[in-house]
Order: sequence, then C-alpha cells, then structure tokens
Amino acid sequence: MTNRRPTVAGRVALLIRAGLIAGLVITGLSYPFAALAGMGVKAGAEALENMPEQLTELPPAQTTYVYANDGKTLLTMFYEEHRKHIALKDMSPYVIKAIVASEDSRFYEHHGVDAKGVARAFVANQKAGGVSQGASTLTMQYVRMALRDSARTPQEALEATEQTAARKLREMRLAIEVEQRLSKEEILERYLNAAYYGHRAYGIFAASQIFFSKAPRDLSLTEAALIAGLVKAPSAYDPATKNQKAALDRRNYVIDQMLKGNAITAEQAGSAKKSKIKLKLSTPPNGCISVAAKHNDWGFFCDYFTSWWREQPAFGRTPLEREENLRRGGYRVVTTIDPKIQRYAMSHVLEKEGRGSAIAHGQVVVQPGTGRVLSMAVNRTYSLDQEKNGRHSDWRQDDDVKGNYPNTVNPLLGGGDMAGYQAGSTFKIFTMLAALEAGLPLSTSFYSPQRFVTRYITAPGPATCGIYWCPKNSSESMTGTQNMWTGFGKSVNTYFVQLEQRVGAEKAVRMAERLGLRWRTDIDRKLATKEHASGWGAFTLGVSDATPVEMANVFATLAAEGRYCEPLPVLSIRNPDGSHALYQDRLIAEPRCHQEIKVNVARAATDAARCVTGYGSSRGGCGGWGTSSMVYGTLGRPVAGKSGTTDGNKTAWFSGYTPQLAASAFVADPDNPEHLVGSGRSTMSKYTVAQTLRDALDGKPREDFKPPSDKYVW
Repeated sequence: MTNRRPTVAGRVALLIRAGLIAGLVITGLSYPFAALAGMGVKAGAEALENMPEQLTELPPAQTTYVYANDGKTLLTMFYEEHRKHIALKDMSPYVIKAIVASEDSRFYEHHGVDAKGVARAFVANQKAGGVSQGASTLTMQYVRMALRDSARTPQEALEATEQTAARKLREMRLAIEVEQRLSKEEILERYLNAAYYGHRAYGIFAASQIFFSKAPRDLSLTEAALIAGLVKAPSAYDPATKNQKAALDRRNYVIDQMLKGNAITAEQAGSAKKSKIKLKLSTPPNGCISVAAKHNDWGFFCDYFTSWWREQPAFGRTPLEREENLRRGGYRVVTTIDPKIQRYAMSHVLEKEGRGSAIAHGQVVVQPGTGRVLSMAVNRTYSLDQEKNGRHSDWRQDDDVKGNYPNTVNPLLGGGDMAGYQAGSTFKIFTMLAALEAGLPLSTSFYSPQRFVTRYITAPGPATCGIYWCPKNSSESMTGTQNMWTGFGKSVNTYFVQLEQRVGAEKAVRMAERLGLRWRTDIDRKLATKEHASGWGAFTLGVSDATPVEMANVFATLAAEGRYCEPLPVLSIRNPDGSHALYQDRLIAEPRCHQEIKVNVARAATDAARCVTGYGSSRGGCGGWGTSSMVYGTLGRPVAGKSGTTDGNKTAWFSGYTPQLAASAFVADPDNPEHLVGSGRSTMSKYTVAQTLRDALDGKPREDFKPPSDKYVW
C-alpha cells in the first residue's frame, strides 16, 4: 500500500485529533481555515507542510553573577537579558493567579489552544477589519518566546514574532505538542521566567528586583498584578514614568480579572485597587563599569577576570563567543578577590599616592601554591568618564591632551594588552634561578668593580665602552667580592652581569618565560628570540616590561618552593543547574599548577632574597645590609623579596613574599614611561607591600622558609 501525504484538511484533522482544539465547535475552525485561505491554497499547504512538529527549546539567556571570595559580596553581573530562572514554588501565589487571570483565564481547561478564544478573536477581527483581538493562550505565548529565544539568525527571530497567519498556525501546532509533554505548572514556570516586563527585565525574578527590589516570593497582590499587566505591552504600561495612569489602569484590570476568576475576594480586590503604585526601583549592575558605582577600585580586578574568561577555551571557540557566553550563560562565579585584603591594599596605596596624581602606584597580591589573585589595587578610578582627567604628564604634548588619571579602564595591573612597566633589578631573580638550576651554588663569587666591561655588544650610549656594554653599580660601596647572598641583597649590578655571562643570558630569558612573563613590545619580542636572547645582556637589569600580576606570581612561585601556578581570578564556577563548570573533565576554576623549579633551587633563591628585606639568610652572610631592610622591620615576620628601579627612577618596584602571600607593587607613569617618578618615591612600593602583607596576615600563624640543601649553598 502506497503511503500518501495527507491533504491540508487532513492535517488539520490530525491536529484536532491530537488535541489542538479539543472540544472545538464548528465555528472555532474558522480561524485557521480563514488564515489558510488568506494565504492561498498552495502557500497554505506548503506552510503547514513545513511547520515543525516539535518545539526546539534552547535555554534562554540568563544573568551571570560574580561574587568576591566570600561567595556573598556581589561584584557585578553580566547579561544581555537580565534573567534568573527560579522555580514556581519560589514565586508568590499572586503572581501565578495574576498572569493566568489576565492572559489566559481558561489556561487549566484547554490543551494548548483555546477554542472559544479563537472563535471570539475571529469574529472580533472580522468586524474590525483587522487584528483587534488575539487568541494566544499562555502556552502559545510561551511557544513564541521559545522560538524567539532559540532563533539563530535575525530572520528567525523576526519570523517568531511577526503578525502572520503562518506564525499563528505554527504556534497552535507547537502549543499542543508542548501541552502533551509538559504539565501546566511546568509551562507556567517557563513562561514566567521567559516573559519580558520592560526595563531590561526578562523573567519574574528580574522584574521583581528591578521594580520592587525584592524576591518574587515576597510580591504582594498589587505588585504581582502590576507586573503581570506588563507582559501585554511593557512600554505602554511602564509604571516608572511620571504619568502612571496607564500602568494603574492595567494593574486594576488584572485585579478585576483575578476577582472574576475567583482568585481573590471582593474585599481584597477593592482594597488593592485603592492603593497607589509604590515602586522601589533598582538598576542591577552589568559589567565591570558597574562595579565602579560601589567599589571603583574593584573594576580593575573585574577587567582582569573578563580578560581571563576570554582566554578560556571552555567557554567558546573565540574570545567574542566566550564573552557572549559570559553574558548569557547564567553562571555563578565566585572570584578570588578578598575584600579585606583589597581594602588594606587600597588604603596603603592611596595614602602614598592620591588618585589625582599623574604617577600610578599599584599593587597585586597572589596566593602561593594556587595562583589565586587576592587583590588588585591602584590609585585610579575604573571609569569611562575621562572628561575631567588631568593633563598629559608629557610636557612635550599639547596642554589640552588628557592623561589617563584618575579615571581609566586601562589594565594597569595586568590582564590586557598593556606591556606593563620596566621592572628594573627585580629581573635579577631570573638570572639567579638560572644559575642555581645550572649548578652554581649561592657561594658563587665574583669581584665586582664599580663598572664592568661585558662581552655583550651594544649600540653606543652612556653604558658602553667601545662596542661593549659596560654597566655600573648604583654605589661605589658595592665594589668588592660578592656572592649571591650579598649580590642579590645589595642589588650589585656588576655581580649579576658576570653571573649572567657565566650561565648565559638566554637561560635567564627562558626562566622568565617559564615563570609566566610574556613579551608585549616589539623590541622585547625580538630580543627574546633564540637568535637574540643570548646577547641580551641588559636583561638581568630589568630593561624589559612586566605587569604586577606577572611579577607577584613569580615570587609566589618561590614562596611555593618552585611550584608554578597560573594566575587565577576564580574560586568556583557553577552552571545554572548548580553543577561545577568543567573542561575536559577538570574543574575550570581548579588551580593549574606544576613543579617548574626544583624545591631546593627555589629554597636557595629565597635564602638570598631574605638578605634584601633585612630578615637575613639562614645559610650565608648578607654583607651587613640589604636594599629594603625596612620591609622586615615593618612586617615583623619571615619575608623575602627584591626591589627594582630603572635608570633615572622611571619606575620603582618591590616584590615581596612570605610562605603564605606574595605581593608586587610599582610606581610609574603609564601615560609617559620617560617621566621620572623621582627618588622620593623609591621606597614607596617597599612600604606598601610590607604594610599590606602585615595587615593581611594579622592573626595568621607565623611560618618560616625552609633552608636549602648543601648542594645549592657551597
């Protein structure tokens, strides 16, 4: 027997048998047939033939919530459509009664399409000569929303909402399919979470929050009626306008419908209709700029978080796709920022350099052993409004040129495309680590003159002797025989260029790369290549740029005894259903660590770095002093680190660490790298790091560093 495709009339009969228009009287058939007739027989047949038989539902966009490390302090939200899905049981009963009464009073009686509604709409529209009434049930409206939210192209979105007979027939067909698959409660829950209520509020949760600053479960009768009335026409009935008459009339209409359907008593209706509209409007934050409204210093961490997110393949194939996922995915993100440490850090930064200064002073705190970024503080305001910013600090520029202070969104601390700042003598740590790894012990000694002629060929300049680079020490008192303890503690340049020559400059460059440094300027990228790295003698003196995030994490690796962890801004990421976000069977928020340096190499480097801070070495002598002895005096517990300045004090750095925390601070002019910060700021970063670590570790147990084995000492 040959299978033949049903006729158009036959297909309508199948829909009726399936329950599309259960109990439909003859007049009720006039709407779909009239619609088909209006389309033409062939077009109508093709339209019905091509209609999907099952609704494809993609999860609607939901808001991503981002919290501080306590899981309670909201940093910000990310959304295209502000929506958070909640269960029907978490909504006020008035909400459910109001939406049913106003939008589909026979919701519990029909099976997706209301036959009486179809007949009534057809008659009314025939009399009006146009569309004066619709016949959409709540289920049909939900189908329309689902088609809209599942649209992959603008054309599909348009087709989901256009006023055509084909669209109405498709809604009818799919509505009955939905009613067969979902319970009435499930349909209501999905509807209330998908509907648009105006003011970028998608779903009942967002509407309750935006209009009344409360949870949906706490909505009163009048509040529920007002919100239910908005789905008809959010703009026309907007209660947040000066003239609330339309909104009031619509709310009272909903209340009348609730009374008519016996959802409330006459006494409740009368009392509710007498009450005025009382709103408590709120504007949910969206993105990093919104963070600045409450914590203008947290915006830089938020920006670092979004930069990190855009790099994660778990969230999409491209940075743009990943960012879209952030704004639509409905994640619950607990970040690593510690409000208490951030408060300490900002206090110590701002007391030394105010927001109105052209000089930037910033600091990053990282947790050793995890890479978690606990604080990002800088004397700037995260803001797009630069109208009242100070003048550019470069005197060669026109006076009308604005500088990026105090308002900026530049990633001053790391995570974006800024190169960072010349890190000075902090880079000596890479040379020392490379030497220790190559088998040179801490006792390795060189006679270190005031000026040393290296074998590195360089262009003519103040630090050249003929064709060779010949750097000098900052003080003649450094002249003499030095080892790693004294050379690092006193930051003796001519000791470290000899050590670099001994081990090879390329090994120092590769050590920096292994510990997370990335080259962001053309000159740095060129000099770091295999072709040029071996001749990059000045590398050990920190002529390259680095960010505070990178440098804090370098010293956090030493604090963790050589265990390198990628800098990480998140503690946990959960999907909308509460499950942990995974990538290749691994928690996305899990620390990404590995043993990059041997434990005793890291311990040996720390032993020398203790000489810098005044804490003193466990295995050798520090030569009587260090460049940053005030650090231990301020902190009062075991601490190691390294200071760094560049020629003429263009920048001034200090990176310090205890076994529990690592921090890196800088002083520089981001607008003009040639602008000198001045010798008076040379100790600023040292005190900022010491004071921040002191306050952050207050009440925490005192932990000491472990000494290195003899192999790395003598």
